[in-house]
Amino acid sequence: MPIIRANAGIITQINVFTVPHGGQQALIDHLADAARFARDTPGWISASLHRSEDGTRVVNYAQTDGHDAARRVIDRLREGGFLDHQGLGVANPGLYEVAFTLER
Repeated sequence: MPIIRANAGIITQINVFTVPHGGQQALIDHLADAARFARDTPGWISASLHRSEDGTRVVNYAQTDGHDAARRVIDRLREGGFLDHQGLGVANPGLYEVAFTLER
């Protein structure tokens, strides 16, 4: 389950993909397979996939317990061939830390 808490030491990779018309589900399937492949990597916490309502984007929200774990996950995905998105979408990745949260 995702953890969204400031100062928790968790690194979140947010990757916004632009997809061709009708391409959301194929990319979601690919990213879900990638998450299943990476989940046993030490430090992996979670992965959540989101589809835009207009059909043009998919967001991958993945968490690890630190920068070293993020690197291990990325390396494992590269070794497994999952970083090649096979023309399924154009990626815009970034690593983030939670800076602030507010709840009701």
